[in-house]
Amino acid sequence: MPPKTYLPAWLRAMRPRQWVKNVLVFAAPMTAGFHTRGNADYVDVLINTLLAFVAFSLISATIYLLNDAKDVAEDRLHPKKRFRPIAAGELKVSTAYVLAVITTILSLSIGFFTAPMLGVVLIVYLVLQLLYTQFLKHQPIIDLAMVASGFLLRMIAGGVASAIDISAWFLLVAAFGSLFMVSGKRYSEMVVLGSDAGTRKSLKEYTVSYLRFAWHLSAAVTLMAYCLWAIGGGAAPGQPAPADGLWGMPWLVISIIPLTIGLLQYALEVDRGDAGEPEDVVLNHRALQIMGLLWLVTLALGIFF
Repeated sequence: MPPKTYLPAWLRAMRPRQWVKNVLVFAAPMTAGFHTRGNADYVDVLINTLLAFVAFSLISATIYLLNDAKDVAEDRLHPKKRFRPIAAGELKVSTAYVLAVITTILSLSIGFFTAPMLGVVLIVYLVLQLLYTQFLKHQPIIDLAMVASGFLLRMIAGGVASAIDISAWFLLVAAFGSLFMVSGKRYSEMVVLGSDAGTRKSLKEYTVSYLRFAWHLSAAVTLMAYCLWAIGGGAAPGQPAPADGLWGMPWLVISIIPLTIGLLQYALEVDRGDAGEPEDVVLNHRALQIMGLLWLVTLALGIFF
């Protein structure tokens, strides 16, 4: 049975539920304490980050529309994707292409208005995702890198929108954290569908043990890089690590605990085959939400206090 919803078909085709991924644009401003090279006001940074969120939501909608329009035949064979508006016949393919043009124009207009580099990041994302949907989605390994780049570019976008310096530690955590999410997604798909499901050709090139190795490795590097950043006090390059924060507690170091538990909880969902869509796991898993909230609170205490 298709999920019950009151949203019109044209909006559902843009997958607003998946826009939750775009909160990643807040990662760079938050870890930098909303400080920029030009010492911009907090409000200006927040506004620019919100605009980056809107721009990425629109450009993501473009990709979803184009992807669903192209893969309509394959999606009709998928147990869940067959309920998407285009695959279900609720939205014409031609209408999807028109909507994709509109969302692209709006996204790039907002991006270049906010910051030229944000516009560039949006174009890079669009080009990479078009290459992925048209040619590279069935190529093993490359498909993991291409999808992971989408998460990484979202995090970079939040930084360039307000001219925030992005540290090497941030890029390491962002890159391998993205790979962890994507390899876990593929692992879950293989657990549920099997390599012979026919809905994703690249799955035929993977083995369960390889995908398990990929998300184990990426999780380990993500956690290690985050630990080194947190133990260093989150200091910018060339600056000393700050002293303990509020109530004399090393909040950044403490933030490692909920992050680790959250990763382990997410890994459990991956191993069960329930992490086919990362946003669904985050939105529907109460324990993961609690760990995420605790991590954000301890992170905020470490950065701002």
